[in-house]
Amino acid sequence: MAQEEKKRRGYVAVSKPLIAHLSMFGACAFWGLMAPLGKDAMTHGVDGLTMVSFRILGGAILFGLTSLFVKKEHVPRRDILLFCGAAVFGLITNQCCYTIGLSITSPINASIVTTSMPVFAMVLAAMILKEPITGKKAVGVLLGCCGALILILTSAAHASDKVGDIRGDLLCLSAQFSFALYLSLFNKLIRRYSVFTVNKWMFLWAALLILPFTLGHVVDVVSKPIPTQSWLESLYVVFFGTYVGYILTMIGQKTLRPTVVSTYNYVQPVVAVTVSVLTGIGVLKWSQAVAVVLVFTGVRMVTKSRSRRDVEMSEVKES
Repeated sequence: MAQEEKKRRGYVAVSKPLIAHLSMFGACAFWGLMAPLGKDAMTHGVDGLTMVSFRILGGAILFGLTSLFVKKEHVPRRDILLFCGAAVFGLITNQCCYTIGLSITSPINASIVTTSMPVFAMVLAAMILKEPITGKKAVGVLLGCCGALILILTSAAHASDKVGDIRGDLLCLSAQFSFALYLSLFNKLIRRYSVFTVNKWMFLWAALLILPFTLGHVVDVVSKPIPTQSWLESLYVVFFGTYVGYILTMIGQKTLRPTVVSTYNYVQPVVAVTVSVLTGIGVLKWSQAVAVVLVFTGVRMVTKSRSRRDVEMSEVKES
């Protein structure tokens, strides 16, 4: 019996990190498709502010309904207030800046800016969480960034003649900084509760804070004719890009360090190119294959780098 218990615990220890990594990959895969689909919807009837409102209201409704069927957790008043701050940085500022920025600039520019988030996360984690910036971690971030940029710039040269907008680029950059700040400031809060409890409170706060200012605008937009395709694309953004994506992200955040979580942003452009190749829209070139190798090498290096806990344990052993 004791041996079986040890095997069971060993399986849980191995599977938990694996599930966390697969969850982050899945979330970023959904987000990789969200940029072109969301941009198309915002080009045909749905503007950026309306899309943000769809995401936050849809998330609040979906997570509110889901919370009725999962185990309830007691959340102290102090943590409820902390979820308000988490909602401001992790949802409102992040989603408003990114979605509105995407509506102004091109999906390619928005994807390029997305690769800046691990840099913000690494610096903020070092400042706030005292995570060490090891040489391996820095090189991993650099490799992943180079891979993503090669991939996107190669695709841009052959597939798009649309020019970005500096205002949209800066908004998307602000979104990455906001989410990196959220990861660093509220890491302990996220780990304390289940995925559904965290998202229920965050989306509820976000809806209460933003909808009073956007509801009138949304009603005005949806009262006008909107193509069916735009509605379907908006549905994808709300359900897969928001509801499913945030569930998977929270699963990853409960196990992985903020820097590792943010490094998975590099998966988004990889997924976009892969889908294009599989559907016959694009052709995989050697430079894109090199970029894919760089992206996953970077993710692995950051994943294998030492955390603050690893450093502290090493110092204890040496003493």
